[in-house]
Amino acid sequence: MKCMFVQLRCRPGTAYAVADAIAEREIHSELYSTSGEFDLLIKFYIAEDVDPGMFINDNLLDIEGIERSFTTLTFKTF
Repeated sequence: MKCMFVQLRCRPGTAYAVADAIAEREIHSELYSTSGEFDLLIKFYIAEDVDPGMFINDNLLDIEGIERSFTTLTFKTF
């Protein structure tokens, strides 16, 4: 499994609804509300053969209220 983090910027007033929609899908490891440039931070574990971009497109970006995503792929745990 590989770990990746996705940050989401939501339209004003939609962060809680977006978080609820993500939680209902039960596809994440952890989901946080954050301050700063992005509203939500999500930790995912995906199979080695899964394309991260397709995973995000297929599982997140159809949720109403998401304006932008920023993905960080991880390589090694220390």
